[in-house]
Amino acid sequence: MSKAKFDFGAFTAQLVNTKVEPKKIGVLPERRYFLIVTEGIRTEPIYFEYIGKMLPKHLVSTVEIKGAGDNTIRVVQKAIELREKRIINKTLPAYDEVWAVYDKDDFPASRYNEAINLANREGIESGHSNQSFELWYVLHFEYLQSALHRTDYIKKLTEYLGFKYIKRTQKVVETLMEQGNVQRAIKWAKDLEILNQEKTASDSCPYTRVYVLVDRLLNYIDHTTDVNS
Repeated sequence: MSKAKFDFGAFTAQLVNTKVEPKKIGVLPERRYFLIVTEGIRTEPIYFEYIGKMLPKHLVSTVEIKGAGDNTIRVVQKAIELREKRIINKTLPAYDEVWAVYDKDDFPASRYNEAINLANREGIESGHSNQSFELWYVLHFEYLQSALHRTDYIKKLTEYLGFKYIKRTQKVVETLMEQGNVQRAIKWAKDLEILNQEKTASDSCPYTRVYVLVDRLLNYIDHTTDVNS
C-alpha cells in the first residue's frame, strides 16, 4: 500500500485558516490634566463641565473648571495661583494645560492686551474672546466676521436656539450641542485667526481662541473613549 504524498501547500494553508489571533490589548490613554479658570462663575463652567462629562467616568476629574467671578488680568492671575498650588501639592499630578478664559467686553484695550501678555509670559494658555464668550456659541451656526457688540450675539443666539438666550443655563449648552456644529465652529474660529493675524488682540474683533481649548479637549475625549469603548 503506497504512502500518501505529503502536500506542504495544503498544510500551510490549514495552519493559516486555523491560526488563533492573539487578543489585542488596548494601550492605556495618556492621562492629561486640564485646569480651566473662567471669567464667569456659571456660563463658561456649565459649558466646559458638559464637555468634561463626555470623558470616561474615571477620567472626568482630569478636567477641572474654576469660575473666578472676575475679569481679564485677574482671571490670568488666578490661573497662575492655582497652578502653583497644584505644583506644591505633591499628592496630585501637575496640570498639563492651564487655561484662562475671559472676554474683552467693554474693558480698556490696554487691560485686555496686558492679560494676554501676562498669560504668554507665565505659560498660561489664553482663551480670550473679543467681544465675548458668546461669539464661540454663534460660530456653531454662522461664520461671523463683522465686528458686533456682544448684545448682538445674544439676539443671534435667541434666533438660532429657538428660545430666549439666557446665561448660566444647561438648556443652552444642550441645545447648542444638539443643533449646532462644533467642528464647523472650530474651523470658522481658525478662519477668524487668519483674518486677524496682522492686528493687535484688542483690535481683533470678532475673535475667539476658545476653539483651541475645545479642540484639544475633544481630541483628548476621542482618544480616551476609543480605548475604553
